[in-house]
Amino acid sequence: MKYIIAIIQPDRMDEVLRLLDEKGVHLVTVSQVMGHGRQKGASEVYRSHKESGRLLKKVKIETAVNDDFVKPAVEAITQGAKTDEGSIGDGKIFILDMADCIRIRTNETGPSAIG
Repeated sequence: MKYIIAIIQPDRMDEVLRLLDEKGVHLVTVSQVMGHGRQKGASEVYRSHKESGRLLKKVKIETAVNDDFVKPAVEAITQGAKTDEGSIGDGKIFILDMADCIRIRTNETGPSAIG
């Protein structure tokens, strides 16, 4: 079992979610986050307001998958999140080992609890 965390550009979220769904990864959590990487200090214009500073708007997508879904999930995120130019700031994917999962409703544990 793995826990996958992806930090991507907000405008790529719908495409990533669509591709994850196509690959059979339906259980995801999405959060709006702020951060920076190599593009730090960049200014953005959002709804006619110039936002400058070190933090940029990003989206964090989290999902827990069984081992046979890791590769399809990573492929879906990579394909959906990459811009045409392959620019700095397209995002990152983190894959963590997961010790256990418990479905609260049924008390199932392990891979069957993920779904």
